Amino acid sequence: MLRPMKITQAILPVAGLGTRFLPWTKVVPKELLPLGKEPIIAHIVDECMAAGIEDICFVISKGKEKIPEYFYDDPALEEELKRRGKHSLIEPLKRYSKLNFHTVYQRDQLGDGHAILQAKDWVQSDYVAVLFGDDLFTGAKPGIAQLKEVFEHHAKGEGAIVALENVPRENTNRYGIVGIRGEDPTDPRLKIVSEMVEKPDPKDAPSTLGIVGRYIIPRSTFDVLPTVQGSHGGEIRLIDALIAQLAAGMPMYGYACDGTRVDTGTPEGYARALKVFESIGN
Repeated sequence: MLRPMKITQAILPVAGLGTRFLPWTKVVPKELLPLGKEPIIAHIVDECMAAGIEDICFVISKGKEKIPEYFYDDPALEEELKRRGKHSLIEPLKRYSKLNFHTVYQRDQLGDGHAILQAKDWVQSDYVAVLFGDDLFTGAKPGIAQLKEVFEHHAKGEGAIVALENVPRENTNRYGIVGIRGEDPTDPRLKIVSEMVEKPDPKDAPSTLGIVGRYIIPRSTFDVLPTVQGSHGGEIRLIDALIAQLAAGMPMYGYACDGTRVDTGTPEGYARALKVFESIGN
């Protein structure tokens, strides 16, 4: 009998240099740019909290220490606020106190899979969520909560699941694209993946379902990641490891998440995200 799969840990790879936002990101990590009432990274941590994930590992590069520091308790500041009688400001500062944060460094920029690999020794659960910082989801239920729910209830044995979005065919060369061999009869948003292709030419794309920033992967993926280095300028890419596992027979799922995805990875996308979050009052 298979034991229930519970996802309790999440990796947040936020080591990128944010070159598209220079010179701003010389002094402020892109993930700390404001979006509504919070910085971008707080929305991602909030997404984990809403999914019941309380163990979070930041993968950062040197100079981005302010990202985890944002979430730490600050007793000195709390005491000063008490002294000034500003008690109403203290509770929001403590909203992340129940979470367990861990930080590792990606010292060389060798791809998203390399970033994830830095957290290998931290991962203790059979499955771990991965949330990339450029993609955010708005709607009644956060993206990773949707993946977690369907994965825990529908996945059979070892496997992985990725968030999907139907993208314009002319944009398939900007995404990892999946091929589909079926869908769950009780939830047509849940797809059974037959192939994965990184940034295919539109005429060669197996579908228009693109992978968008949310994954649940088995711990076995960490053993595969080092074996796929070298085919792309020495980078280790997560999609290459998943392609290898899919070819070896590992079940792979995709879920077309409900809600609206916003991309904060470019100044133009960030500007659109600001308007979206302003419109929903977040």
